[in-house]
Amino acid sequence: MNGLRRTSVCAAAVSAAVFSIVTPATAGPAWAAPAPVRSQPEPAAANYPFERLIVGYKPGTAEASSDAAAADDAQMKGMSVHRRMASGAVVVDLGAKTTNADAVIQSFKDDPDVAYVEPDLLMQPFADPNDTEYSRQWDLFEATAGMNVPGAWPSTTGSGVTVAVIDTGYVAHSDLADRVVAGYDFVSDAARARDNNGRDANAADEGDWVARGECGTDASGKPVPAADQGSSWHGTHVAGTIAASTNNARGIAGIAHGAKVQPLRVLAKCGGATSDIADAITWASGGAVSGVPANQTPAKVVNMSLGGRSSCSTTYQIAITGALSRGTTVVVAAGNSNLDVANFTPANCGGVITVAASSREGNKAYYSNFGARIDVAAPGGETRRGTGTPGTVTTPENGILSTLNAGTTVPGAENYQPYQGTSMAAPHVAGLAALLVAKKPALTPVQVKELIKANARPLPGTCSGGCGAGLADATKTVNAVHTAPPSGTLENTTDVAIVDRGTVTSPITSAVPGNASAATKVGVDIVHSYRGDLVIDLVAPDGTAYRLKDASSSDSADNVVATYTVDASSEVAAGTWQLRVQDLYSGDTGYINAWNLTLR
Repeated sequence: MNGLRRTSVCAAAVSAAVFSIVTPATAGPAWAAPAPVRSQPEPAAANYPFERLIVGYKPGTAEASSDAAAADDAQMKGMSVHRRMASGAVVVDLGAKTTNADAVIQSFKDDPDVAYVEPDLLMQPFADPNDTEYSRQWDLFEATAGMNVPGAWPSTTGSGVTVAVIDTGYVAHSDLADRVVAGYDFVSDAARARDNNGRDANAADEGDWVARGECGTDASGKPVPAADQGSSWHGTHVAGTIAASTNNARGIAGIAHGAKVQPLRVLAKCGGATSDIADAITWASGGAVSGVPANQTPAKVVNMSLGGRSSCSTTYQIAITGALSRGTTVVVAAGNSNLDVANFTPANCGGVITVAASSREGNKAYYSNFGARIDVAAPGGETRRGTGTPGTVTTPENGILSTLNAGTTVPGAENYQPYQGTSMAAPHVAGLAALLVAKKPALTPVQVKELIKANARPLPGTCSGGCGAGLADATKTVNAVHTAPPSGTLENTTDVAIVDRGTVTSPITSAVPGNASAATKVGVDIVHSYRGDLVIDLVAPDGTAYRLKDASSSDSADNVVATYTVDASSEVAAGTWQLRVQDLYSGDTGYINAWNLTLR
């Protein structure tokens, strides 16, 4: 799943949104265990002030299992422990807001018991909120740059799937009321939460308004934020795109309107802490978080329309890897800085579906991040042109219309407004993921990602810098699930684990008379990270092998989902045919999910 060649050990990469941050420079390894200190991002001046660190201790150390030992260690370094995370790491208080904690970070790095240390950065929502019903939802149905959603609905509406929206929480809206299941408020700081307590079971959006300079100053001494900001009700806008009630004679249509939305509040005044967001990812996907009751409705899809400028931290990657291992697809907004997404987290973490934003004309939206780490694009809209004055709304009809609230600080009357941003693009893909999982619950996060990418269509406009596989297409992607094999096709859908650096086979027995065709079709569905490790052959009943795929040290993509054509006309069709898969390298694993054979 990662793009680095390994020869003996697996460093499996697996995959996440809020306000903006600036942090360290290089990404830590994508694995579930704590990373070595040397792999952590080096300290850098952060433009957004933070007041805590996340410290991971090595397994077997006293601090890793004992709260008292961790507290003593922090005290020796002049700090105090705020709490322990679901991952086992501890959150350490610095005592004051800062944009530079190099000395303290170094004191932890010098400690041989410490596996990693990183700032507990505040994330920000990726959207341009603007104050500005189905006919206005061009993003769902327009032929040029819509996501072709209506054609998917006869097949699936997302019923039975829960989508977690890790965001600002939920403000009551009649077009979402029957789609929402119980969530949680993960904001651990009472002052930022505005609800007079820390974490609790009430995921209500209390408003994220903030006055100029209320969040401190940046590395240049400028006030954060630079101007007063009203409440965005960002999470409710995201939730509406995913699952707003449909055919109810009002408002908008949700992409997966049969699905449920689970609001998880992580963003509040001044943003959201990495430690809170990571715990929310764990809990949303069914993992345990200390002090938080078990999630009764774990999500199969997580949407994170938030992030900041940083490499992927170990904290995020551990949480994302855990979610993926529990079968939860993680969708993340790429960011709105018109820069390479490689520098923005959690969009640059392993295993996530990273989504860029496209415009109504089908171009990359002027603000959207881009790059090789983008998986797919989806409508994000443009409520103004790129040459327009920032903060103005000149083309509201080209934005993404969704559920919102009119309150400038605390909640007011419900309404609908257009927003623009990769925050708006990501929930389009999260909604599509819910449609897929509802149609075939056995789909893994890797398969969901590959289906969406493989069935995207080219952007009708332009994208410089990289927009992934193209524009997500809901109907085409949904139709690719459970596609009936051709008439006369034989199938084997029994999973076969692929042995690391070994060879496995999967049989199909045929009673077809005569010889096979000169255009024999072999359909292969293999789940495997770093597919370049694999050699695949079709083996005829007489032992003759027909090469379908060679190994490639440069093919770091995941999975093999393809149909091959071979000339097997010299072979007697009746007998046992085998799909033979050889894994030539150590470090990546997977399985044969299914394969089919059309001999005539």
